[in-house]
Amino acid sequence: MGKRIGVGIIGSGFIANFHVRSWQGVRHGDIVAIAARNPVTGSQLASLCRELDVGDPKVYDDIRAMVRQSDVDAVWVTVPNHIRVETVEAIVEEVKAGRSKVKAIAMEKPLARNAREAKRILQLVEEAGLLHGYLENQVFAPSVVRGREILWRRGAALAGPPYLARAAEEHSGPHMPWFWRGALQGGGVLSDMMCHSVEAARFLLTPPDRPDYLRPLTVTATIASLKWTRDHYARLLRDNSGGQVDYFRAPAEDYATAEVVYETADGHLVVSQATTSWSYVGPGLRLTFELLGPEYSLAINTLEQEGKLFLSRNVKGEAGEDLVEKQAAEQGQMPFIGDEAHTYGYTAENQHMTRAFAEGRMPRETFRDGVLVTQLLMAAYKSAELGVTLRFNPDNLDEFVPLVQQERWNPRNLVERAREA
Repeated sequence: MGKRIGVGIIGSGFIANFHVRSWQGVRHGDIVAIAARNPVTGSQLASLCRELDVGDPKVYDDIRAMVRQSDVDAVWVTVPNHIRVETVEAIVEEVKAGRSKVKAIAMEKPLARNAREAKRILQLVEEAGLLHGYLENQVFAPSVVRGREILWRRGAALAGPPYLARAAEEHSGPHMPWFWRGALQGGGVLSDMMCHSVEAARFLLTPPDRPDYLRPLTVTATIASLKWTRDHYARLLRDNSGGQVDYFRAPAEDYATAEVVYETADGHLVVSQATTSWSYVGPGLRLTFELLGPEYSLAINTLEQEGKLFLSRNVKGEAGEDLVEKQAAEQGQMPFIGDEAHTYGYTAENQHMTRAFAEGRMPRETFRDGVLVTQLLMAAYKSAELGVTLRFNPDNLDEFVPLVQQERWNPRNLVERAREA
């Protein structure tokens, strides 16, 4: 099996728990440390590691102290977006000073709130000589990986390469208040979830043996607030968050769509279409993917599971998420997912990252991919704000900060623009 590495997790929230649960399928690393701002959730995450037998981590309230632990070889960063840069700065300073033996960093999506921050994070890790992995779970989802492999091997080889990919992620809204706040998260649903869909569509359109096959040409996008700025729901957000989220004052988009036109290395044009929303009401999180080519197509829907159950109106229990992430009901006929960490790609993602780091090589998804995704998202925000199709030029995005992140976005602008069209 080769060398095993010691992994430290920074953060103890929802996504850190997902990673720990996925670790039951990881063979090349053990979770040996946790750094958490919240001592209660940090202790709970450590207990989960012990319960699942994936490590016996020591819990820290200081990132620098955690990365000094002698058996921490790699770090998984899962902290909120607005403290990503300072977190990486702290790790790199310890490494450069010789106080840490960390050799690699993996970072949850999106890499940063905007292009400037993303490029700063990449600069920091490259200057320190660290390996780096971009944690985009959907491009490791078994159905996506297997479907892509089959279509490129069978369909594309015989009929020609695919030309259209569609990806969507939809649910009823995030778990924690900071996700809803543009200044902290970087935007709304476009920042939070389109990072998944843009990269998944790019992955499907890219042949397995040609990672530099696509070059972005244009980006066209629309953002809107369809549900959560309605008075009733804005009040719900404000009340349920203890006043932390105020969409009467500083709304973020709950719907976004973006189309990216790429040129292939062979000179063809191909199209990626991504749609995301926090305004979807259904059984829970829904991920869909499509890939279309001259004589073939691929379709994936994570809610079309082999297992469903039915609970009558007489079965009344507490609300939870024991059937599917972002579960929205407790009664009726509902799908359930046997292993969400596996289905959504977290298990394969962490298997791949730990093995690559243990072998001293870069993984398939790196911070460079994270920078490109962030640049595409910024181009999408800019397109939506201007109401035009933008030619993709990453050099023009370094200083761009979306109005949603600045808490200056007015969702009425879209209505007024539509009336004037």
